[in-house]
Amino acid sequence: MRITVFGATGGVGSRVVAEAIQRGHQVTAVSRDPGKVRGLPDEATVIAGDATDPEDIKAAVAGSDLVISATRPGIGDEPQLPKVAAALLEALADSDIRLLVVGGAGSLIVPGTDAILTEQPDFPAELMPIATACNDQLAVFQQADTEVDWVYVSPSAVLEPGERTGSYRIGAGELLQDGEGNSAISMEDLAVVLLDEAENPKHHRIRFTAGY
Repeated sequence: MRITVFGATGGVGSRVVAEAIQRGHQVTAVSRDPGKVRGLPDEATVIAGDATDPEDIKAAVAGSDLVISATRPGIGDEPQLPKVAAALLEALADSDIRLLVVGGAGSLIVPGTDAILTEQPDFPAELMPIATACNDQLAVFQQADTEVDWVYVSPSAVLEPGERTGSYRIGAGELLQDGEGNSAISMEDLAVVLLDEAENPKHHRIRFTAGY
């Protein structure tokens, strides 16, 4: 499979690139500044591209079977996320390229409540800008009148570097928690989730979540 990854130098994106190559896929990693890319497998093809520009996206994904967007803007640039969502939908509108998008957990309903994670009173204020941007990102997809075969993947509440176990659970719109109320998944296993979905599509124009 020919896969193009946006946000390929980030925590999740770099692991997606590695997982895809380990599985034998051809990967194109897109970066605004390819000259600064470090740490990706040699097998990845690194090109320049801006994920907020539909024309750049079209050029980057030419010949691809699948696009995975794992973009994560820096502090102060969070509003780029819904712009990237709109640009991806525009760029892929006349293609058969499937789209997997790494989103956020903030829009998931907390078990035992009627409220989403960002509406909880103890939600960390410092995370609100990126969480709100992820919620807005999801809304772009949910409200779009499009034929693009998109999937939005919300990780669990805690998403950090860790171990690749290959084990995970899938949910719909509710936050996944273990028996002690913890909600987590490693970046490595989120990459597994994404590549499993890429190879065996089970979701179409919908959001799902993954966790332990």
